[in-house]
Amino acid sequence: LVAAILAGLPVSAGAQAPSRQAVIETTAGTVVLDLLAESAPNTVAFFTRTAEAGGYDGTAFHRAVRNGMVQGGDPLSKDPAKKAQYGQGGLNQLKAEVRSAMSSGSVATVLVPGKPDSGGTQFFIVLADQPSLDNQYPVFAKVADGMDVLQRISAMPLAADGSLADRVEIT
Repeated sequence: LVAAILAGLPVSAGAQAPSRQAVIETTAGTVVLDLLAESAPNTVAFFTRTAEAGGYDGTAFHRAVRNGMVQGGDPLSKDPAKKAQYGQGGLNQLKAEVRSAMSSGSVATVLVPGKPDSGGTQFFIVLADQPSLDNQYPVFAKVADGMDVLQRISAMPLAADGSLADRVEIT
């Protein structure tokens, strides 16, 4: 299942109010996200609708920086023959939302440089604090579980073009 949305699970131990989570099953393992509707309500709603409609099924994590970040959600990545175009699809579907600090485990919307209203299906997850990216991207989720999976993906070999050499698919 792709990003199955679970309602009513606590954000973390000691959390006051229930939150929603997304479970992303990949060929490399499972990642659980706490969705941050209070920070980015439109992005969370868009991500949830896309996931529930199967929009992430078969997409791949197509870009990674070792111990820095992983990126996925491009609908073009469903087709391995379009690998040269990965990173160009699914954009320009969301209006800008509040931008946040980029701490380890933050999940943010990919934006076209200089275009604040360019978010869409693509997202990236930072694996370490990234203060140089603070307040540049809308953060709509935080990793609750699966950082080890994301670290493994980020450490995978890269192709000559900088993309992941091996396909890591959202199943």
